[in-house]
Amino acid sequence: MNQKSYLPLIILLVVSFAAVFLPAVPTEILTKGTFPDGKPWEISAGDTAWMLTATAFVLLMTPGLAYFYGGMVNMRNVISTMLQSFVSMGVISVLWIVVGFSLAFGDSIGGFIGDPTTFFMFKGVLDAKAPWSLAPTIPLALFAFFQLKFAIITPALITGSFAERVNFKGYVLFIVLFSLIVYSPLAHWTWHPDGFLFKLGVLDFAGGTVVHMSAGWAALAAAIFLKKRKSMVENEVHPPANIPFVLLGTGLLWFGWFGFNAGSAVGAGTLAVSAFATTNIAAAAAGLSWVLFDVAKGKKLSALGFCIGAVVGLVAITPAAGFVTIPTSIFIGTAAGIISNIIAHWKAKSGKIDDTLDVFPCHGVGGMVGMVMTGIFATSAVNSAVVENGLAFGETALFLKHMLALVIVSVFAFVVSYILLVVTNAIVPLRVSEEEERLGLDVSQHDEVLMEA
Repeated sequence: MNQKSYLPLIILLVVSFAAVFLPAVPTEILTKGTFPDGKPWEISAGDTAWMLTATAFVLLMTPGLAYFYGGMVNMRNVISTMLQSFVSMGVISVLWIVVGFSLAFGDSIGGFIGDPTTFFMFKGVLDAKAPWSLAPTIPLALFAFFQLKFAIITPALITGSFAERVNFKGYVLFIVLFSLIVYSPLAHWTWHPDGFLFKLGVLDFAGGTVVHMSAGWAALAAAIFLKKRKSMVENEVHPPANIPFVLLGTGLLWFGWFGFNAGSAVGAGTLAVSAFATTNIAAAAAGLSWVLFDVAKGKKLSALGFCIGAVVGLVAITPAAGFVTIPTSIFIGTAAGIISNIIAHWKAKSGKIDDTLDVFPCHGVGGMVGMVMTGIFATSAVNSAVVENGLAFGETALFLKHMLALVIVSVFAFVVSYILLVVTNAIVPLRVSEEEERLGLDVSQHDEVLMEA
């Protein structure tokens, strides 16, 4: 762990030095005009103010995730687990400016990936001649930074699956590769007007597919690849380090999720209000269904259970938030809480896969439940962007498209993530040694401890 490596620092210095010589942004930036197809656009001060707020809300979710995960691991791994989320804010932010935004939202190459030169080093983003076509009332730069917050939290979500055993350097390399090769293509497929899933008619309001399914399947791949923790093999039981941390993290996630979902309306209007409401209700219903299901099985009602359930509800409503009615969100949250609880319990009982913090049962399964529910309950009565109503309204086309997309995204996210884990491990070992794992990652990876003995 004490070997010196200047390469990452050199790369950062080269990137930052090159950025100094980019052309200056003109002081006069357009506030209204027309798109190439002749449709008018105009920047709205109200929408811009709301989206600045929503963007900040979404960023707050990543520290919230740090507390959520950090409180559930054992005392020897709290700092490292939390730092993995915070470092994602640093690494992905720089990567997004350099090429990530281009890959996700640049000029489409066959509907599969964006041209990396479109917005390379944020070229032409701040002084864009027009906003994003699906967000015509806010500056393109604001849209880009709103999307950045989604790109940040997605690899951070994966960390819960390999908590307590991952080499920090290997983790950093993996999230760079994941962001470029898994996340950015999925964002392009789903949210770019020329993306092939978008053109197919697949609906994902705020990232159930792009964020949660991709993170969930990558988490399952990581848990399989890194194998079980030594403590799990030896049947050691370590209580969560700090349940109040989990409660705090849940509160921050729930709060930030209003920006995640209501912000995906990209404007301050009735659609944002509807998404705000469905988000709150689904989280509440899922938290209740999780703990009530536990009680029905003879367990005690727990703070940890309610927190996990609430997050599952937030995950499940994410793809549907702006497409379903508020009462429907109660059903989505309730169903997601029960289904994820069953999967998490089955996984723990089987003991075959060590997904430390149940990322796949919560985010992967929760995201898939949300995608299916969107295909069932989406309605044009809530959002005129819904061209084909869901299965519950007697139409089958949207549901079948969602089933097809679910298979495509699942296979892509799992297989490519597993390949990236193999590649990363060949460059930097992904798993720490048994001695480093015994000492705990706080000490072995960072020379820091939560508290002195």
